[in-house]
Amino acid sequence: MIDFKIDKLKHTHTNNFLLMAGPCAIEGEEIAMRIADRIVTITDKLGIPYIFKGSYRKANRSKGDSFTGIGDEKALKILEKVGRTFGLPTVTDIHESGEAAMAAEYADVLQIPAFLCRQTDLLIAAAHTGKVINVKKGQFLSAGSMKFAVDKVVEAGNQRVILTDRGNTFGYQDLIVDYRGLPEMQNFGVPVVMDCTHSLQQPNQSSGVTGGKPELIETIAKAAIAVGADGLFIETHPNPSEAKSDGANMLHLDLLEEMLVKLIRIRQAVI
Repeated sequence: MIDFKIDKLKHTHTNNFLLMAGPCAIEGEEIAMRIADRIVTITDKLGIPYIFKGSYRKANRSKGDSFTGIGDEKALKILEKVGRTFGLPTVTDIHESGEAAMAAEYADVLQIPAFLCRQTDLLIAAAHTGKVINVKKGQFLSAGSMKFAVDKVVEAGNQRVILTDRGNTFGYQDLIVDYRGLPEMQNFGVPVVMDCTHSLQQPNQSSGVTGGKPELIETIAKAAIAVGADGLFIETHPNPSEAKSDGANMLHLDLLEEMLVKLIRIRQAVI
């Protein structure tokens, strides 16, 4: 469970799992607001604590001509507007230590991408903002290795750490989830979230565009809740095939509510 305060986080009294959800990237104001409005309606109805997710820039792309963003300041201002309009916290990725203070002016939670979770300067810079820090577990690391990422943030003076699993590299073009890692990381005294969409990526495709298996998102989510995950991370979009980033492994927004209803039942059965 999350035992520290996240500003504007609602429904914390329900004992439901935390949800971080939204588009992979901020594509524009209209689509961001539409997605947020839909998810807020659902989570308010179900009593689920919700953080809106949207990356202001995508730095990790296979191809040089892949979509990376609409401009940092423009995207961050949209993220801020989403949070202000709906009265909810937001989370976004940062990629270099110099971005931490900038992003912290607009977002409530700073996320460290999985491939950067060992970057000491980045973790320390994020910690110094005083924001909640969500560190994604590297797909190349064991769950136990994430203790050192937690230590770096805590030793920099910030106790507000979340760890998010997103699967482990399996061969060159696939990932697999080892659910033993969730309770192992919870033993570090931090809440643990399961990324149900990125864990279904099929990276390093010869086309230069990452593939995915979105039909298994619900399976990953059900197992995570059954194991005792404190939260779920889900990228979702009303038209995944038209999303500008990671569309191949995103959940169609129309499927979200029904899936969350099932997950709440599982949560009630196991707590």
